[in-house]
Amino acid sequence: MMRAPGQDRKGNGKNMERLDKILALHSVGSRREVGALVRRGSVTVNGLPVKKPDVKIDPERDAVCVNGTMLSLHSRVVLMMNKPAGVLSASRDTRAETVVDLLPAQWQRRGLFPAGRLDKDTEGLLILTDDGGLAHRMLAPKSHVSKLYEAELDKPATAQDAAAFAAGLQAGELTCLPAELLLPEAGGATVRVRVCEGKFHQVKRMFHAVGKEVLRLRRLSVGGLWLDPALAPGEARLLTPEEIALIFDSAFRLQI
Repeated sequence: MMRAPGQDRKGNGKNMERLDKILALHSVGSRREVGALVRRGSVTVNGLPVKKPDVKIDPERDAVCVNGTMLSLHSRVVLMMNKPAGVLSASRDTRAETVVDLLPAQWQRRGLFPAGRLDKDTEGLLILTDDGGLAHRMLAPKSHVSKLYEAELDKPATAQDAAAFAAGLQAGELTCLPAELLLPEAGGATVRVRVCEGKFHQVKRMFHAVGKEVLRLRRLSVGGLWLDPALAPGEARLLTPEEIALIFDSAFRLQI
C-alpha cells in the first residue's frame, strides 16, 4: 500500500519539510520552477502525483520522482566515484568538466564536493559528499587516513627508493612524511605507494625526487575502503554506513 506524501508510519510527522524547498536544494529548479513541474504532473511522492508544491515530505523516507527519475534526498550523501582521467576534482568549473558534472540527476545537489582531490590526470577512488564534518575528519592530519595508489613509472623503482620513502623525503620545496613504497615481487615498473598526506602532486613529486617519472596514477583505496571494481570510469554509487566506517579503519593507518 502506497503512503501518502510525508505520511509517517507512527503518525508523528517528524523530519517533515516542504517539497518545493527540498527539490530546490537538490538543484531540480527554483521554487517557482518546481511549482510548474508539480502543476504539469511531473512530480510524484511514493508513486502518487503531487498536487501542491508546498506539501510536506520526509526526505529520508519518502520516494520522490521528477519526470520519472527517482531522486536521492538523503540529508547527507556520501558517494564513491571511479574518477576518469581528464576530469577536474571540483564542484564546478566554467572551462572544464568536473566530477560533479558526471553524476546522474538523482545525486545532483547543492553543496556536493570532492573530499580530497585527485589531479586532473589521476584516476581511481574519489569520495564526494555534502557532509563537511565527514570530509574534515577524513582530511585532518591527526586522522592519519592513508591513501593507496598504483603508479606506472618510466623505470622500475628500487629498494633504495623504498627506503627513501619510508624515511620521509624532500621533494623540491615539499617535505613529505614517511610513506610506504610496495615493490612488485616479479619486478617491473608498476608499483603501489601508500601515503597519509594529500599535498599537491605529492606522489608524482616524490617519485621525481628519486629519479622516476609517473606515467599513470590511480588511487585504489582510502583507509580500508577500496574502489569498487564494478564501477566503470565516471560511474559512482552511494556508500553504506559500513563502507564509510572502513575509511577510518585503524589497521590502514601509517605509523609515522
